[in-house]
Amino acid sequence: MAMDSSSSNSLKSPMLPSTSLETNKWWIIIINKVIDVEEAKNQILFSFPMIVVTSCFYFINLVSVMFAGHHGKFELAASNLGNSWAEVTGLSLMMLGIYLQISCIISFIFSTIIAISWWYSDKILILLHQDPDIAKEAGVFLKFLIPGLFAYGFLQNFLVFLQSQSIVMPLVVCSMASLVLHIGITYCLVYWTSLGFKGAPLAASIWIWISVLNLEYWDHEFFVLSAGLMPNSETTTSLIAMSVNTEAVAFMVSYGLSAAASYLWLLLSLKLCVLLALVVDLALFFGHSAWAGLFSDSTEIIKEFATMMPLLLISFVLDFFRGILLGVARGCGWQHLVMFINLATFYFIGMPISWLLAFKFNLHAQGLWMGSICGLACQALGLLLLTLLTKWEKMEDSTKSNRENELLA
Repeated sequence: MAMDSSSSNSLKSPMLPSTSLETNKWWIIIINKVIDVEEAKNQILFSFPMIVVTSCFYFINLVSVMFAGHHGKFELAASNLGNSWAEVTGLSLMMLGIYLQISCIISFIFSTIIAISWWYSDKILILLHQDPDIAKEAGVFLKFLIPGLFAYGFLQNFLVFLQSQSIVMPLVVCSMASLVLHIGITYCLVYWTSLGFKGAPLAASIWIWISVLNLEYWDHEFFVLSAGLMPNSETTTSLIAMSVNTEAVAFMVSYGLSAAASYLWLLLSLKLCVLLALVVDLALFFGHSAWAGLFSDSTEIIKEFATMMPLLLISFVLDFFRGILLGVARGCGWQHLVMFINLATFYFIGMPISWLLAFKFNLHAQGLWMGSICGLACQALGLLLLTLLTKWEKMEDSTKSNRENELLA
């Protein structure tokens, strides 16, 4: 009887537990083998707020360019040229200061000097052989952007100050609210008032001030200025500037993710980078026409932007890797080494190749971007070698000894 009951029980029980078949799906098994899901979740939760903050504040100027671009190709080229000149001469210089009060004073002094150069920017751009009509209109754009320059300097100092104290969520709320309100006021000033084109930079200035309650970017702005030297400068300037802004938005994702990157979880961060790069590439591949339509109604601009797609997709992947490796370098205090890598790769490799392909081989906008890809690839390779060749055991020992010395002191 005992044997009968045991045999009947064995017949009733399945050979394999059904719960195991239900829960251990093949795709879950693959994901668990490829990445540490729990750590990946922690990295995403840590980096997502900074992605939102940096993206929202970047979009404040970008939205103004988009609204100005719908007035025509000429206005799109002028606003893009003006915005690029603003990045080169002013907004990138606002990453100054360690102590809040001193850095605000320094930012104000630099803003005053930069504001004078912006006031005469039309003459400077003409001296740089830009199209005179576009340069004059870009000068108008910059004059209305001057009030926002001073606010932007204070804003960057406050952002760094709050980030250093891990105060992130208030930044997320403020940045998102500023972006939403900025879109509304830009639309009102551009279409509901007599300001028209001038309303776009004025709206940016207003909302950067309300928001108050990076040398590495210069290479891309250099490409925009170079595009102004080409035939049909209206189209090429707009095309390159749109590509630069598109890549900058994608870089914000990797920049935010790099905040959670460290050498211990470098492999996981790189795997997440590959996944995010594929998602962004697919989104842009299928939605590039809609994205270009945000900048301009011109069918010519939208078609020309489509020709840049293969190059943009390549640069996105490189930019994601670069962002993670920059996060590791920043965490290790290698800023001085990164400066030399940037100087060598962008200014001595990327830019000369860009000019050679664009002007010597007449590849124009595509040639400029190919040079940018060469610079990105060299920088990513340099940062990767720097990371791999570092003797991490020695660095860990020196860190421990420093901590012991601090305790003794």
